[in-house]
Amino acid sequence: MPTSPAWTSRPRPRAASLAEELAILHRDEHIVVIDKPPNLLVHRSEIDRHETRFAIQLLRDQIGQRVWPAHRLDRGTSGVLLFGLSAEIASTLGKQFAAGTVTKRYLAVVRGHPPLSGSINHALSRQRDDYEFRGERSSDEAQPALTHYRRLGDIELPVAVDRYPSSRYALLELEPVTGRRHQLRRHLKHIAHPIIGDATYGKGRHNRYFAEHLDCRRLLLACTQLSFEHPLSGERREIKAPVSGEFAALLARFGWPADQ
Repeated sequence: MPTSPAWTSRPRPRAASLAEELAILHRDEHIVVIDKPPNLLVHRSEIDRHETRFAIQLLRDQIGQRVWPAHRLDRGTSGVLLFGLSAEIASTLGKQFAAGTVTKRYLAVVRGHPPLSGSINHALSRQRDDYEFRGERSSDEAQPALTHYRRLGDIELPVAVDRYPSSRYALLELEPVTGRRHQLRRHLKHIAHPIIGDATYGKGRHNRYFAEHLDCRRLLLACTQLSFEHPLSGERREIKAPVSGEFAALLARFGWPADQ
């Protein structure tokens, strides 16, 4: 079992409470953008039937009007989440995501030291919700998927988490060009640098080490920047959300600037 060096013993940061109001990054008469906390579903899912709280519901109750998501983030992923204040506006925004004109930037902590920069061009099989309609023309064939990445920081800990006497981790900036489901998590697994905290595509030993010794129990993936055209004015908008909570505390512990 790995041991925790003395420098890792620090107070555990307070987890964000879902009872608190969602942080609104931008709002006008047509759109609203929030900083979604980790471990919050965007909308109801058959996979998590026991859940009773969703970003759509919380935001609707908070601002007193209905909202429609223009895209989605995985439950464990935090950061910039865009909603339309009408179904038509959300549809217009959704077409930008589908066309690839929305620029998305993520931060992730991964196992190992990937190259300083690179691209992952690896097709991904389509993943569907259980309730998703499947027409005669629908296909489960792998779809093209492209992610660019850049290494922003790295560290080597003198701890044998896996089969090596020390353990390496890195902070990556990720830019997904396409928007396949779980694309970033699957792409990082594909190049053998899975994201820390990923229970599906990650490495259990490293996830447990971060939870038990580094006080970090979340998926270390956050959407920190979104750039899109306003659906009415056509003006280019750039919305940012620096990481916070356990994520920010970990970056500080490793000596990586939270504002990249």
